[in-house]
Order: sequence, then structure tokens, then C-alpha cells
Amino acid sequence: MTETYRFDPGSLPLDDTWDVIVVGGGPAGCTAAASAAREGAKTLLLEATGALGGMGTQGLVPAWCPFTDKDRVIYAGMAERVLRETMAGMPHVDPAWLDWTPIDPERLKRIYDDLVTEAGVEVLFNTFLTSADATEEGEVETLVVSNKAGLSAYRASVYVDGTGDGDLAVWAGATYEKGDPATGELQPATHCFVISNVDMYGYLYRGTIRFGEGEHIIDTILASGKYPEIPDTHGNNTIIGPGTVGFNSGHLWDVDNTDPVSVSRAMMQGRRIADAFQRGLAEFFPAAFGNAFLAQTGTLMGIRETRRILGDYVLTLDDYLERRSFPDEICRNAYYIDVHNTIEEIEQINDPEWMAAHTLHYGKGESHGVPYRCLTPKGLPNVLVAGRSISTDRLVQGSTRVMPVCLAMGEAAGMAAAFASTMDRPDVHAVDVVRLRTRLREEGAYLPDVMD
Repeated sequence: MTETYRFDPGSLPLDDTWDVIVVGGGPAGCTAAASAAREGAKTLLLEATGALGGMGTQGLVPAWCPFTDKDRVIYAGMAERVLRETMAGMPHVDPAWLDWTPIDPERLKRIYDDLVTEAGVEVLFNTFLTSADATEEGEVETLVVSNKAGLSAYRASVYVDGTGDGDLAVWAGATYEKGDPATGELQPATHCFVISNVDMYGYLYRGTIRFGEGEHIIDTILASGKYPEIPDTHGNNTIIGPGTVGFNSGHLWDVDNTDPVSVSRAMMQGRRIADAFQRGLAEFFPAAFGNAFLAQTGTLMGIRETRRILGDYVLTLDDYLERRSFPDEICRNAYYIDVHNTIEEIEQINDPEWMAAHTLHYGKGESHGVPYRCLTPKGLPNVLVAGRSISTDRLVQGSTRVMPVCLAMGEAAGMAAAFASTMDRPDVHAVDVVRLRTRLREEGAYLPDVMD
């Protein structure tokens, strides 16, 4: 856009009754809101879509990343509650299946609804953050939001940014990094989808779409040249219900979630990719997909990366490699370094040696700490960040971006926000981390003792 328009809305209705406002109802935002309310803070959760859960619900990501360090559950507390309640409604999921556990997105929506409402959170759906007004000292005073009531203003003592892109923090003046430090390139996105009426015997025993033993059918589909819409062999798939398979498949490059034009184009392209997958599977994997149909595509694009807010501490690759612990850590993380390929690298995905050299995995029982200081944006006294936009370097963000760790850090952020809201002048940087860690442990969080 090259033209400008001066917008003066005049006065807006203002609701200034809140202790904590959380923006964004993804995994981190949901646990942040529930945790703040559980600590006694009057809490409002603003969500841009019509359901909570983000990538696991609206985004149709079909499986959780691992909840264990191959030894025990390390994303405990509220995170484990969400996992266990999801599993309880899925008869085909063994109670011991804690890593790459399938997700029923409709059930998960209700689980998040219950999590926040039972804690006493007020939720506003279909409500978009429009601006964050801050003082010269960086203190956020008011949020302006847009929904069917028009523009409205909301005010709280403390705010939690769970937008995934750091919108609230950036609009309030936070500094940030974005994408590859040298090129600015972002990880590719994925538009997840669901195919139903799948023959389960054929799916389990007559072929392999991607991974596992035997011929990979996705390779055959691409080699045929009949489905040029399918960009690559990224073909993760999981049984999420009777005759129903969820797909986290296909990459879309040059998608920037902070650019509405970019995302709008990607959503249309993603739907074409999903359709091509269904048609290709029907032709080359008829034993499973001959009578199947494309049931749904995500209402959210699967975004892996945009902004990383610069906080009081930047978690680095060296911290990850050293399995480092911190006196102020608020959760542990064991997920591998998972930075998805550039378009130039995509042909290497089938090369085991190349993949081994470009991914970093922990051994059994290994994890690293996530410091509270990664959640506190520099220069903003009353804002916390939780989710994929916390303060890390780019490679570590490839690990901390996934849903289990977002659930865990959200619970800590909400609790810290509630603590800060009771201060005479709220300051998230001055929260007593010993008290915070003690309360998190009392609520079931996995936080081993660390040296000061």
C-alpha cells in the first residue's frame, strides 16, 4: 500500500475491569488464561477465530509432538491434562501412547473450552487485536480490538501475548528478529487437512504413504507427474478417528503470517494441494483411499515461524546442545531441532545422512530448561510472551515452537501475569521466580531442582 488514510474513530467503549488480558487462544494462550484465572486474576481471553486451540483444532495438526523425554512426561501440569483428556475420547489410542499422539480436533476444542471456563476465564471469539497503545516507558495501557460490535477498548494490569507472531508485543514497541538472520527466509508453512471414508485395513497393511517400511506411495505419486500441485514428499499422516486420517503434508514456501496477502494466497494453494493429495492417493493407494473423500482443510494455515521477541534472555543453540538448566526455568523441553527445509534443500529430505546432519535429537532422559526471562520482552514492563514467538535464536525456535512446550510455557506466563497484576506498579521482570517455580510444581509441573 502506498496511500495513507488518517483514521480518527473518536471515543470508543472502554472496559478497564481486567487484571490480565491474554491475546490469542492457541495452546499457550489457553493455558496462560486458565493459569492466570486459577491464581485469582480476573482474566479475559481474546481469540480471532471461533474456537480455541490454534494449530491443534483450527489448524488440523493431526498429532501432538512428543510429551516425553523418552523416559517420562516432561510437559506436565495443564499440558498433560490437555493431552490425557484428548486421549480419553479416542478409543484407538493406547493410554501409553504419549509421543506423536493423534488429535481429535473437535474433542480438543471442547477440552480447551472447559479448561478456560472452569478456571473462570471470560472468552471473546471472533475478536481481532487492532492496536496496543503504550506509554513512552513501554507500559501497555489499552488494547483496541475489532469484532461484530465494532471497535472497542480493553485495559488490564498485565497482558500476555499468545498471538504466535508477537503482534501485541511488537505493536507495543518490542524489538524482534524474524526468520533467518542472514536472508530473512521463513520456514515453509503447511495447510493440514483430513481425508475420511478411508479403508483402515488397506491403510494399515497395504502400503505406506510416508515413513515406515516398504514403498513410499507419496514418491510414486510425485514421480507420475500427474499431480503437480503437490510440492514435495512431506507426507505426515495419522489416524484421528474411524476411517479418518489427518495429514500434516506438503510445504508452502514464502508464506509470511504477518502479511495478509501472503497468507490469503497460501490458503488457496493449500486447498489445491489437499485436493491433489486425495486424488493422487485414490489413484495410487486405492486399497485405502479408493472410496475416500477430502473432508476438511484447516481454517488456519500451519505457520512454523515469524517473529521472535527479544526478551531478557535469548535461548541459544549452545544452551540446547549443553542441555542447560537455569535457576529461573519455568518448563523443560526435549523436542528435537526441527527447522523445515528451504525450497532449495527439499530434495535432500529423502537422504538419511543429510537429515541426520541437519536435525538434532536428544537421548533418553535429556532435556533443557526454558528460562522465565525468555517470556519477558525487553522494555515492556507489563507484557509477557508465550508460544512460538518467545526469545530464542532461530534454530532453537525450531524446537520450542511446538504445542506441548507452548502449553507448558503458557501456564507459567499466566501465573506470572497474575502475580505481576497484584503489584502496585506491575512489572513482569520483577516477578519472584522462586515463588513462581514453587506454585508451578504445586500444580504438577516438571521442574527439577537447579543450582542458583
